[in-house]
Amino acid sequence: MRACAATRISPLPISITKPSRTNCPNGWAARASTGLPENKCLRERDTSTQLGGNMRLLAFGLLGLALAIAPSHRAVAQEWPNRPVTMIVPFPAGAAVDTLARAVAHALSEDFGKQFIVDNRAGAGGNLGGTAVAKATADGYTWLFGTPAPIALNKLMYKGLAYDSERDFMPVILVAKSPMMITATSGFPAKTLPELIAYARQNPGKVNVGHPGNGTLGHITSALIQQFAGVEMTHVPYRGSAPLITDLLSGQVDVAMDFMPTYLPLVADRTIRALAVTTSRRVAQLPDVPTVQEAGFKNFEATAWYAIVAPTGTPPDIVGKVNKAVNAFLRSDKGKAILEQNSLQGVGGSSEDLKAFIDGERDKWRPVIETAKIAMQ
Repeated sequence: MRACAATRISPLPISITKPSRTNCPNGWAARASTGLPENKCLRERDTSTQLGGNMRLLAFGLLGLALAIAPSHRAVAQEWPNRPVTMIVPFPAGAAVDTLARAVAHALSEDFGKQFIVDNRAGAGGNLGGTAVAKATADGYTWLFGTPAPIALNKLMYKGLAYDSERDFMPVILVAKSPMMITATSGFPAKTLPELIAYARQNPGKVNVGHPGNGTLGHITSALIQQFAGVEMTHVPYRGSAPLITDLLSGQVDVAMDFMPTYLPLVADRTIRALAVTTSRRVAQLPDVPTVQEAGFKNFEATAWYAIVAPTGTPPDIVGKVNKAVNAFLRSDKGKAILEQNSLQGVGGSSEDLKAFIDGERDKWRPVIETAKIAMQ
């Protein structure tokens, strides 16, 4: 056989450009200007690139639309309040904290033109009210007007607490402070704190001492005094001051350790007897009543306080509005009169001041609670 002659084929002219990344298995492809059909991988790349660009444009467009229609915190704060606001008090009506909360709520209602409603959620040493606020929507329509227990100290005593006061509360303002007072029924044998200690030592477990709830400052103060004195008294917790006073007057409990303001009228008309105050100095309203320190408890001091906190995440501008309004109330003649009538010391200040104060209170009482082994379920 005769071999066929080879036929020379002239190559088509090819123009090579910089390789472009594609989804083809080879990874890189060259764009060629040829008369051949366009490479399929290149068509897929071009199509996917165009589609990806369109999707990005759509995403950016939707994001822009969302930002345009979503209200900012500042805009929400400018519209706030446009409906009634709830101020939760974690103790019953009639307690010192309730009296002050209602006065502040009335002032805020006048300032903002919307009603601030006091809602008493008593129980579990203030935890029911604390939980309600911690779980509430952080929109400026739910606040806690509370005491040391639900705002700072219950975290140190309760296991399985439904909220974390450090995490779930946003400090707003420290409203006022108040001394604690130790009182007894008029017929109780002891007329002073040293006499109470002596009587309790002779009658271990027989003295019933009431306080406004497990974990309250009254409870902690009672535990601390018993620890220092080496005596044992029977704790009787109540759901606030009002029911405690009722049982104190009827003789169901012998002694009460509670916030001073609620008891002043009863001490004044000699219905009950004041044994001591827990401040470092005697108070002006009761100049003849000695301090716990005077009874031999060196450096002893326990001061009750009242503060407003909000659910974490509440718009800062709204928190600022409430802080400013309460500070103005405390400086006003009306506010000063209410504080004086209830034997309270107005405080005020910034939300940062309250945070630092709460941190200090936890540091102060943590070792006391641990030493006294105060633990709640």
